[in-house]
Amino acid sequence: MNKFLTVFFIAFSMMASSAAMAAGGYVKGYMPEHAPINLDDNESLIRGAKTFANYCLSCHSAEYMRYNRIGRDLGMSDSEISAELINTRDAKGEKTKVGELMKVAMNKDYAQQAFGTKIPGLTVIARARGADWLYTYLRTFYLDDSRPTGVNNIAFEDVGMPHVLWEQQGLQKANFITETDADGNETQVFEGMEMVKPGKLSQEEYDAYAADLVNFMVYMAEPVQQERKSLGIKVIIFLFIFAIIAYLLKKEYWKDVH
Repeated sequence: MNKFLTVFFIAFSMMASSAAMAAGGYVKGYMPEHAPINLDDNESLIRGAKTFANYCLSCHSAEYMRYNRIGRDLGMSDSEISAELINTRDAKGEKTKVGELMKVAMNKDYAQQAFGTKIPGLTVIARARGADWLYTYLRTFYLDDSRPTGVNNIAFEDVGMPHVLWEQQGLQKANFITETDADGNETQVFEGMEMVKPGKLSQEEYDAYAADLVNFMVYMAEPVQQERKSLGIKVIIFLFIFAIIAYLLKKEYWKDVH
């Protein structure tokens, strides 16, 4: 019994730790918001795809996704995909074709030199980090003179990435207060954001803008998600009907025995 309880508490602790890591390590005092994901909103997915292609794909790859897969799923023609989503060219200077993978324009050597680290691919980032974390990350950059890029992030402390969407959101600063516990340890507690330089979009418009981008990234992480859910419902209905038929057949087969 004691051995069972020990194993149970170890497993529980591991799950709790995993949950904390998945939460993204928000600073104390911040309450993350739920990302308004709707994979049935095709217009939102298209807007998010355009934002991803224009702002993310220059540094981050999505090398497990093909352009024409997006076009097929979202109802975009090859000409629309080429004009609105493809901004990269190959070594010969020819524009990337719609049937190719969404590879990054930045090479690894330059990324290592410029940022001091490898640039992660984003194909499955929504499954790795979660939609809520991504939604928070895109909305909580704040000015920080101590960072090389001049910004930091509530969801990703000491982030190396610059705020590429600052023109849309604007520049904001985070307000913190210092709390001291009984042992004299000081902790910075987040109190709120304050807009320093407004962007092209209002706060509500930028939130919707970020939601569209996260919506697309959730789709990209598992393009068959909606189809899988639809198929799962059909399978459950089939199994339910089959169970009724099997029960009636069993009653008919054993009626003379009982």
